Amino acid sequence: MPVGSRPQPRWFDSHCHVPMLDAEERHVLDRARSAGVDRMVCVGCDLESSRAAVDLARRQPEVEATVGLHPHEAQWLETQWDALEALAREAPIVAIGEAGFDFYYAHSPFDAQELAFRHQIRLAHELDLALVIHSRDAWDDTFRVLEEEGLPRRTVFHCFTGGPDEAHRAIELGASCSFSGIVSFRNARDVQAAAAIVPDDRLLVETDAPYLAPVPHRGSMNEPAFVVEVGRALAAARDTDVESIAALTRANAEAIFARP
Repeated sequence: MPVGSRPQPRWFDSHCHVPMLDAEERHVLDRARSAGVDRMVCVGCDLESSRAAVDLARRQPEVEATVGLHPHEAQWLETQWDALEALAREAPIVAIGEAGFDFYYAHSPFDAQELAFRHQIRLAHELDLALVIHSRDAWDDTFRVLEEEGLPRRTVFHCFTGGPDEAHRAIELGASCSFSGIVSFRNARDVQAAAAIVPDDRLLVETDAPYLAPVPHRGSMNEPAFVVEVGRALAAARDTDVESIAALTRANAEAIFARP
């Protein structure tokens, strides 16, 4: 290392879907490592993607896995839940989810989304695992169910899309907030304002790859290496330096996604 140079920050992508990328896994992971991204959580959305996440985590030491049923897939709760629960109990995973509500697309009926969400909250409690929440256009219902079921002690609102009011509610409830490439978008002022007020110990950074590529990659397929750009945008929103964001979000992710 040249004299006077600083070491490359080390990043933890707290939410991605590597098996969904239209690219070779080894190249994706190599590019992540080259960018300083040496930890990531690969998230399940249904039985097939949860199995793929678990398989990837078993083969790649820098990858952790979750098992979950996305609100888009909640209609399959009856046919998939037993297998998902069995996988969660037997596999070396770090979280349940992503789970929650999505009323923007409403691919699954409201009742099915709520039932799937409650199942996953209860399983996170039982297994003492983190809970990864997806909430889009559904803040009141998301908070209502969490208050009724009780918040798992490690809970993350992934791809946080609310403003300061929603951030305050999440923090007061005891959850953490993870920010995606949206925080880099010019018109995402509410999200940037939320990012500015989340306490240091409740802050995470993610790509949600292959979705939501940050500026300057917007419009491209996202991948874990781009979490560095998300981190830069998050640092700008919080008026701090990139190295601090990398260090504190990594420490938070390591604590939240620690294996039981």
